[in-house]
Amino acid sequence: MYNIALLPGDGIGPEVMEEAKKILIAIGEKFDIEFNFKQGFVGGASIEIFGVPLSDETLNLVRNSDAVLFGAVGGPKWDNLKRELRPEQAILKLRKELGLFANLRPAIFYPSIADSSPLKNSIINGNLDLLIVRELTGGLYFGTPRGRENIGQTVRAFDTMVYTSDEIRRVARVAFEAARKRRKKVTSVDKANVLETSRLWREVVEEVGKEYPDVELSHMYVDNCAMQLVVNPGQFDVILTENTFGDILSDESAVLTGSIGMLPSASLGDKKPFLYEPCHGSAPDIAGKGIANPLACILSAAMMLEYSFDEREAAYCIRTAVEEALKKGYRTYDMKDGAKKVVTTQEMGDIIRDIILNI
Repeated sequence: MYNIALLPGDGIGPEVMEEAKKILIAIGEKFDIEFNFKQGFVGGASIEIFGVPLSDETLNLVRNSDAVLFGAVGGPKWDNLKRELRPEQAILKLRKELGLFANLRPAIFYPSIADSSPLKNSIINGNLDLLIVRELTGGLYFGTPRGRENIGQTVRAFDTMVYTSDEIRRVARVAFEAARKRRKKVTSVDKANVLETSRLWREVVEEVGKEYPDVELSHMYVDNCAMQLVVNPGQFDVILTENTFGDILSDESAVLTGSIGMLPSASLGDKKPFLYEPCHGSAPDIAGKGIANPLACILSAAMMLEYSFDEREAAYCIRTAVEEALKKGYRTYDMKDGAKKVVTTQEMGDIIRDIILNI
């Protein structure tokens, strides 16, 4: 039996989470796996109840779980709160408290949804299968000092990008280990021509690379990487990069697949529980309309089965069912181009479940 903490959050989070839970229940029936689900509040939903984006109650729930499935947080209702009280602080604090330093974001092109990708078929050519390994607990998002100060009539704001060699080394090893199971290529992305932290990043990654002589290592500036993802995405296998760059590049790669609603992620550390979440936001403009794409959350559940529980056959079953549903022409609203039938969030979950149970 696996204890799963479900943290739906805000916006479309609860809608996509419900479908992921539905799929896990079907997987449990098919593979004789028992899941014990316990739900907690995060983000704006937590602010409304506890006054903070992540309560001690929810944090204790998470720590007593085997894995965490996270939805999405945020919305205009809480935009004017102080930084430390904003809904987004929930996921940042979870990563920090659980020591989740490596974020894995796969971007895979499904030929059946080629019409949804902004790239020409001649560019993507069925040739997009990459993994972004993003450092999660350092860099600009966590560096100090940070803040604002008044200098006469001028307001000065400042953030600090900080990295240690140990932080870089541990996430680099995650990337090289992942590459060994794929096509044995790591592209380390930095801005070493400008940033001191990037120069350290490049030095440490080079050192770690010597431990993996079977893996090809190359370096690329982040601005060039952003361009290369658009003009030649097939060149990449594993992209290793720091927190801010990884945040931006992974969203770019998600859109290349046809929809950011297709991109799952796993956040890993030295010990469990690990956290899994779709890369899309809370999308408050479509919340409650039943048109959100649940596939990223469903595929995040598949990553959970693989990385937290080593249930590889069950994870493969989910991915196969998603691909089969897309081949049959089922699409949610965000991928309506080329669709044989546009379905609701719940209908897509039902379709995936039925395929799983009949495979």
